[in-house]
Amino acid sequence: MKDAIITVSMNPALDKTVTVNGFTVAGLNRIKDVRVDAGGKGINVAKVLKRFNANVTAWGIQAGEEGRLLARMVEQQGIPTFFLEAEGRTRTNLKVVDEATKETTELNEPGAVITEKVLTDFLDRFEKAMPATAVLVLGGSLPPGAPQDLYRQMICIASRYGVKTILDADGEALKFGITAAPYALKPNIHELEALIGYELESDQEIVKAAKGLLGDGIQYVIVSMGAEGSIVVSGEEAIRARPFPIVPLSTVGAGDSMVAALAFCLIEGKTLEETARWTTAAGSITASKPGSDVCTFFEVEEKLALVSITPISKFNTSV
Repeated sequence: MKDAIITVSMNPALDKTVTVNGFTVAGLNRIKDVRVDAGGKGINVAKVLKRFNANVTAWGIQAGEEGRLLARMVEQQGIPTFFLEAEGRTRTNLKVVDEATKETTELNEPGAVITEKVLTDFLDRFEKAMPATAVLVLGGSLPPGAPQDLYRQMICIASRYGVKTILDADGEALKFGITAAPYALKPNIHELEALIGYELESDQEIVKAAKGLLGDGIQYVIVSMGAEGSIVVSGEEAIRARPFPIVPLSTVGAGDSMVAALAFCLIEGKTLEETARWTTAAGSITASKPGSDVCTFFEVEEKLALVSITPISKFNTSV
């Protein structure tokens, strides 16, 4: 049975995280701590999966000295990589963590422009890797110059080889990606509301909206809601998962840790309830860590029983 997982970061970044005590807009802020991490949704997912001892490879586009540094940083963590080089410079994203309010402010650069040749070369190598791949993770923003339906193209390629794709995107990239029927979706509550065009006021409304995305190949929808936990929906059931108490240090990578746990659960054949526990515990633990640091397998495993699970009754159109 195939167990290889590929994560894709088409627009990765060097994540520079600074910590302040009381962030003042339009004023002087003195930085207490600074750290630089290799970032991007796919890279963060790969970090977690590496700590889960999974067979994962990080793919993406890198550019300039910043891109080469990013690739080295990923490889130094023992994660195999395939980064195709483009012109320009890989972006640097600044994340300001306010210790006083526990809030994170993010300033993200657009990224290096991707050319048609680079994209064609990447997709050619990508398709050649699919026969040996079990799970594909697509997430994050697309670089300037990339078509908005790029994730749709990649999902279609992966589907031809029986690969289960997890899509974690927003905006047009999410809308186009859904049309190719990925195996699983991981929107946060705001992304789901933007997708359907209205606010969701209750768990029942969230379940109904998530249920509306199922079918035509989409088997799972996990809606993350930050400190409120998540709702996990499949074709047969829906589960409300609430996390254990933590002291949040940084929200960076929390959603990516949920995606990594989902990929792990797909490889391991875990039930929906088990998946709800693993994804919620992974996201919560990562949120309790500084900067772009992520959870470990043993940290997640020992907290599984602390995740509160509430089955939502077999849903119907009135839920």
